Amino acid sequence: MRLTKYGHACVRIDNGDGALVIDPGVYSEPVSFDGVAAVLVTHEHADHVDLDLLRAVRERNPELTVHTHPALAAELGDGVRAVSPGDVFTTAGFTVRAVGGEHAEIIDGLPGCPNVGFVVDGVYHPGDSLFVPSEPVETLLIPAAGPWLKIGDAIRFARAVRPRRSFPIHDGVLNDLGLHQFDAWLGDEEGIGYARIPLGDTVTL
Repeated sequence: MRLTKYGHACVRIDNGDGALVIDPGVYSEPVSFDGVAAVLVTHEHADHVDLDLLRAVRERNPELTVHTHPALAAELGDGVRAVSPGDVFTTAGFTVRAVGGEHAEIIDGLPGCPNVGFVVDGVYHPGDSLFVPSEPVETLLIPAAGPWLKIGDAIRFARAVRPRRSFPIHDGVLNDLGLHQFDAWLGDEEGIGYARIPLGDTVTL
């Protein structure tokens, strides 16, 4: 299985028989859609889903399946599959479990929107949340920056999940200094196999 890092929160997973993309937002590259059979969207914020691009891709490829939480599925219209925490489904040759349910709070209960994380054959993309799933996670995608997050939160999240390996996502707002600072802190954590995937590069899991 191969994992490719695209801009900000977007990753692509290939298993040789199929491919899917998670959270292709406005800061990620359209090439992430090339050849995929499915799209998973954690929530409706633009840095996680480019609605105009997704609609255009679906028009060109009506066979593309999209999975997201029920409210966004209703907004996107026919053919989008609503999933809720606890659901297990198969798409593009992968077994996926939906987990979590709520976006992490920034302040005063905001933004207060749904957020569904996805565990894809052991790879966990939490979206904008720090929900710890009950099942073991082989590969954790750790949010690195956001108005709802500080480095200490990311460290505690990684410690709670205890993955075999971990890679940062949600890092599009960080400059080189911020990336270096996050990598230094997470790289000192034992037992989580932390490493950064350069933008556009692929690792084999």
